[in-house]
Parts: sequence; structure tokens; C-alpha cells
Amino acid sequence: MKATTTGVMAQQPTELRVGLIPSEDAQAMMRASQQVMDQLAAKTGLKIKPFVANDYNGVIEAMRSGKIDVAYFGPFSYVLASQLANAEAFAIPVAKKSGKSSYNSIIISKKDKGLGTVPQLQGKTFAFVDPSSASGHLFPKAGLKGEGIDTDKYFSRVIFSGSHDASIMAVANGKVDAAAVADRIFDSAVSKGLVKREDFQIVWRSQPIPESPMTWRKNLDAGTKQKVAAALAEVKDLPWGDQGVLDGFAATDDKAYDVVRQTAKALKLDLGSMK
Repeated sequence: MKATTTGVMAQQPTELRVGLIPSEDAQAMMRASQQVMDQLAAKTGLKIKPFVANDYNGVIEAMRSGKIDVAYFGPFSYVLASQLANAEAFAIPVAKKSGKSSYNSIIISKKDKGLGTVPQLQGKTFAFVDPSSASGHLFPKAGLKGEGIDTDKYFSRVIFSGSHDASIMAVANGKVDAAAVADRIFDSAVSKGLVKREDFQIVWRSQPIPESPMTWRKNLDAGTKQKVAAALAEVKDLPWGDQGVLDGFAATDDKAYDVVRQTAKALKLDLGSMK
């Protein structure tokens, strides 16, 4: 009987391992999420261990192999993680400033290059963020395909920068002529003084994309799920990455990301083969 009790006690986790996608560099992501992580620890009584991989797929793999319990994914990396890593969306951050739970992909260029329309970008150099980024790859690629543009042939050179900030700086420094990034991350770069808004122009804007979800392993124990969801719902007036100050995390579910699946289907992407 005693052994059984010990076994039950052993199943109660004392720490929560949280994965974060690298929309900025790893250290910036850690700093930008620290206050939310501190509140999560205080509200749940669990020790929080944050984890940032070098790329989006690194976080997916960490969840697939059981190395993390909860992860903040982008919309497309979530769709991949739901299929490959048993991830389940349960909450989305709500920015206090906008009150919105969606955002847009934008294509930016430097004003002094005179590249103000998509046709003017033909034959120019271009940066996507990561193959698994919704706003930094999937939605702009699908959107341009809808306009009859094959991005693999349309641009003279295409790179994957690794993060939205890196793509913004690549345009700012003339490393590429244009780039696809999240509008809110561009706004964040402006507010942080990394770039000046007046130096850029927006060449293209996507349809609304459902906000990046907070997810957990489906097989995480029910008690921990309840604690985590309740703690995040109470996050108020704290900064969260590129979202700025939050007005809490709102409940969401897997169906909210069907529009992302449909966009992937339009590109004929085989989600099962993307690892």
C-alpha cells in the first residue's frame, strides 16, 4: 500500500518545462517572457524551466520527445506539432493595446529602394523567417501563390533568416530587398528603436492569422493542465514577447487553426513529411 502511495506522489510534477519558439533571439525571448513565467510559477507552485531552440522545429521535436510539457508555438508550427508531437492548443495571448487575437503577415522593403509593389520585387532578393513560420513563410507564400507567383522562381535569391527580427534587420541593412514578417513583430522592432518606421514601406499584407497558441502535451496530467490554464487566464498587465502588455490569455482550441491547415493544403504541403 505504501509503495502505491509513493507511486502516486511521484506522478505529481514539481516543475513545468516550457518551450518558446525563437521569433527573436533566445536571450530576448527569455527576457520578454520572464514576468509571465514568474507569475506562472507563483500561481501553480511549480518550478518553471524555459527552453528556446535554435529553430521552430527544435521546439516541436522537444515536445515530441517529451522534453517539454507546455509550448508557445506559432500558428503553423502548432499545426505541425499537433500532428507530429501530440500538442494541443488551449490558450492565446490577448494584447491589451489591440484587444485582438489575430495578426497579419506583411512584406516590407526599404523606402529608398523604390520597391513599393509586389511586381517590383520580381528578380530581387527576399527573406522568409523559418519554413515552419506562419506569418514569416506559410501565409505570404500562399498569398503570393494566389496572385500567380511562385516564390522559388520569382525572386533572385531567397533566404531563411531564422527569426523575424533577423529578417527586419536584413532589410534594414540591405542584405535583402524585402522580407515577410509578422506585423506586430515589426511594430515591436520600431517601438524598441531597432528600426525607424518611416524608413520602410509595406508592400503586401495577408488575411488575418489566428494568434500564436499556448499548447500542452495531450498526455500532461489533468491537474497540471488545470493549474496552468487558470494561471495564464489571470496574467494581466505583464509583457509577453512581441505581444507587448497582455490582457490575459483567452481560451482556444484546435479547430481555430483549421484556416492554417487549409493554407498549408493550398501550398500542397504534406504536414506528415515535415519534420
